[in-house]
Amino acid sequence: MTQSTRSFADIRKALLAGAEVALVDVREEAPFAEAHPLFAANIPLSKLELEVLSRIPRRDTAITLYDNGEGLVQTALARLADLGYSDVKALQGGLQGWRDAGGELFIDVNVPSKAFGELVEHHRHTPSLAAEHVKQLLDSKADVVVLDARRFDEYQTMSIPTGVSVPGAELVLRARELAPDPQTRIIVNCAGRTRSIIGTQSLVNAGLPNPISALRNGTIGWLLAGQTLDHGQKRRFPAVSEQTLDLARIDARRVADKAGVKRGKRADLATWQAGTARTTYLFDVRTPEEYEAGHLPGARSTPGGQLVQETDHYASVRGARIALADDNGVRANMSASWLAQLGWEVFVLDDLRAQDFSEKGPWSAPTPTPWQVEEISADTLRHWQAHGNVAVLDFTTSANYVKQHIPGAWWTLRADLSSALRKIPDAEQYVLTCGSSKLARLAVPEVEALTGKPVFLLQDGTASWITAGFELENGETHLASPRIDRYRRPYEGTDAPREAMQAYLDWEFGLVEQLGRDGTHGFRVI
Repeated sequence: MTQSTRSFADIRKALLAGAEVALVDVREEAPFAEAHPLFAANIPLSKLELEVLSRIPRRDTAITLYDNGEGLVQTALARLADLGYSDVKALQGGLQGWRDAGGELFIDVNVPSKAFGELVEHHRHTPSLAAEHVKQLLDSKADVVVLDARRFDEYQTMSIPTGVSVPGAELVLRARELAPDPQTRIIVNCAGRTRSIIGTQSLVNAGLPNPISALRNGTIGWLLAGQTLDHGQKRRFPAVSEQTLDLARIDARRVADKAGVKRGKRADLATWQAGTARTTYLFDVRTPEEYEAGHLPGARSTPGGQLVQETDHYASVRGARIALADDNGVRANMSASWLAQLGWEVFVLDDLRAQDFSEKGPWSAPTPTPWQVEEISADTLRHWQAHGNVAVLDFTTSANYVKQHIPGAWWTLRADLSSALRKIPDAEQYVLTCGSSKLARLAVPEVEALTGKPVFLLQDGTASWITAGFELENGETHLASPRIDRYRRPYEGTDAPREAMQAYLDWEFGLVEQLGRDGTHGFRVI
């Protein structure tokens, strides 16, 4: 009989050997963020089928699942077997087993990338300026530009006054255009620390002649200094000249080569994708708009700054091969330089032509063949609500539910379904929805089995209700499950308590020491 579990020692040995490791935490994001191993990937049981095929694409990958005694692993094992995964085992003793064996546990999310950022600053002494100093420079109209390295939507939520949105992978490509005078001081910020450290060090590594600094502790540091942020700004990077592009291309290639980035061609990609012994991820690191206008078939849109920030989310098999694509090499080479330092075998595809970017439109995750279920329209649901005993279950994210939902709908976590149904009054029939109906569709047979009543799917989800112009509710009106599907980052939004922001910074400062205790990271700072 084959062993049904893997131990802490098994996982550690595989990590140190550079073998492929898919260690999957099937809890929701909030409990995951409370404690998890360094290289654990969070793929919640609630949406396992919608995420796992892109995050663990090879069906014979050695996958190890764990929870913290909630009883989620057995269900996850069965679902992965149904999807054709052939080498799936449970972690011996679950999360507590890891702890008991002496395994280091980390809090928060995207920890490998955040810990690496702290290691970079530790080794390279990445220059930074305090918020008070930056405020003085801005107030005195000094020759300075502030470049915000986060996603554009994060920048719009809150930004440093005068800041321009230049997401991380764009910095080396765009900075010379925004600061053509080598005397102009460049300040890079994010919400906390990681993306400003990586962004600043990217410009330093690329050899830009300007004085370059991170805004120390990002927008958190700005708020802790008692200063005010802008909201709703729309300043974005401009196009670049051929001269700027040529310089950036040379700089990025040099940095990538120093980091040990490998070179690949289209023919290599075809060979890798046809192979079955190794996982290959294909990521397009350009902007989402460029990706949608045309990309390599099968490539996933991962703007480079976010790929470096959230590597565990996109590449959930540690030890896999990563191939990066863009149309001029700058963003691919700079992103690859960081992934190589993060311990990945990473290739930049060097011989791409315009005609290779033949697939258009947004990225769509591969999902299993959908259940055939009976669907009803928004009009029908509205009629049933007016005349019949019907319960509406909404499986969208809790944040989406609170923002707006069908009146009377109960917010429900799929992994918490049996408990949630005990809180929802019995009905003669049930209608399931989410934003698009993809997740709700998976829950239809589960609700049927638990209730013994007819269960229907709202066609096209809550989006169809909104399109019909029907009334909506907001707020936490009917929560059947606890709101644990998302961990609230202390640097999110504009209302985080000062204590939480300071505690987050203190945690980041301690990550280098934690990495040393863990001993499996394989990071290498150039």
